[in-house]
Amino acid sequence: MARSRKDPLKNALAFEKPVVELDGKLAELAEKLKEAGDEPDEELVAEVQRITEERDALLAEMVSQLTMWQRIQLSRHMERPVSMDYVEALCTDVVELHGDRTFGDDKAIFTGLATLGERRILVVAHRKGRTTEARIECNWGCAHPEGYRKALRCMKLAVRMGLPIVTLINTPGAYPGIGAEERGQASAIAWNIFEMARLPVPIVSVVIGEGGSGGALGIGVCDRLLVLENAYYSVISPEGCASILWKDGSRAEEAAQALKLSSSALTELGVADEILPEPEGGAHRDKQRAAEILGEALGRHLDELCAQDAGALLGARAEKYRRIGSFVPDPAAREPGVPAG
Repeated sequence: MARSRKDPLKNALAFEKPVVELDGKLAELAEKLKEAGDEPDEELVAEVQRITEERDALLAEMVSQLTMWQRIQLSRHMERPVSMDYVEALCTDVVELHGDRTFGDDKAIFTGLATLGERRILVVAHRKGRTTEARIECNWGCAHPEGYRKALRCMKLAVRMGLPIVTLINTPGAYPGIGAEERGQASAIAWNIFEMARLPVPIVSVVIGEGGSGGALGIGVCDRLLVLENAYYSVISPEGCASILWKDGSRAEEAAQALKLSSSALTELGVADEILPEPEGGAHRDKQRAAEILGEALGRHLDELCAQDAGALLGARAEKYRRIGSFVPDPAAREPGVPAG
């Protein structure tokens, strides 16, 4: 029985389909080269070279012309690496921790002890799932209050064990359902923000995809915030913003521009500390390389933070958040008769 071949265009975004089509052709030619063994046909080799050059040029052109909305689409790509891809690629000796000891175990939040390099850490991550069944089970990364309570319980455990914390953010937002609100969604997120601000261990947070609203902030208070090149971190999703401002969710692309949903804007505003480059065309095109980039950055920042004592760490963390949102008023914009200061 012939094996079914995965359709490479199934999950491709509209703007990347020409590149993916050439990827498919190269995959077919690679199989022919493999069948040819040690003496491949010269014309076949030349064809591979020609299509490779064409694909690379097309990919470079696509990347150079990416709009803000297209980058948001990349952050949500069906084949984009999710938290567990990075955990499995970078960590060993993973021991998952379950439950909030109050209501239940929220699959949308992963918490676990792990070894990164030679350092033992606590990982807290939004979990979206890879398959349709897993995504339903994880509620597409939209956590309930018990998920945030579990995260905080485990972070306090990390403090008792003297372990640094790494959080991986990838959520469109916390779950807004009636049950979640009845169980204290807003309170759980607010309490996490309050407590994380004063945890005396290093915290590095990474936005690997979507970073939506309080759902992201619930595990995002940190010493260093890293953002992948095509990820976004915002008070609201573009669709939610468009629905509120214009009562029209179809104007999401326009809302994305108004919200400045780009990783570069985050560093300019002082929200993010570093942008992590992605493999050309997005993290989904080379998951192993994307993991290597993230692993190097985590190791570097943890080395710097773990060298500080708790007092210096907490002081710098407080100062980091005081600086966000500060501005210098324009004297020319002052109303007539209003004194300076």
